[in-house]
Amino acid sequence: MRQTTMLKPSEVTRTWYVVDAAGLTLGRLAAEVASVLRGKNKPTYTPNVDCGDYVIIVNADKAVVTGNKLNEKMYYHHSGYPGGFKAISMRDLKAKNPVRWVEKAVHGMLPHTKLGDVQRSHLFVYAGAEHPHQAQKPVELKIKG
Repeated sequence: MRQTTMLKPSEVTRTWYVVDAAGLTLGRLAAEVASVLRGKNKPTYTPNVDCGDYVIIVNADKAVVTGNKLNEKMYYHHSGYPGGFKAISMRDLKAKNPVRWVEKAVHGMLPHTKLGDVQRSHLFVYAGAEHPHQAQKPVELKIKG
């Protein structure tokens, strides 16, 4: 008889991964990274436990999108005050803050719960090729672009 492995938070082992986003499609990159952050790439995946790994994304400003999304896709938010509705295009967001551009793509693919908040904190995005996490000895994560 097979037993389903239910991982406990104390039994989780985490790995650090680094992803070079240069030339990768943003959506494909975000989907793979979200899967690793959730822990779905492990055989011991447990939905109610944070069993995911840490992910570092470098060269976030060199990620690409297909079609005319740069001009047509809009990001919206509201401050909560009258007249507080704001909209920014993908092109402007990428130019203004390339780190936020990638973070929004990955965050949208994670659960919008307390568990998702913890998993979101395991993502580190940098616009350039350098990152300050060399001490963690990150392993390169290959993503098909």
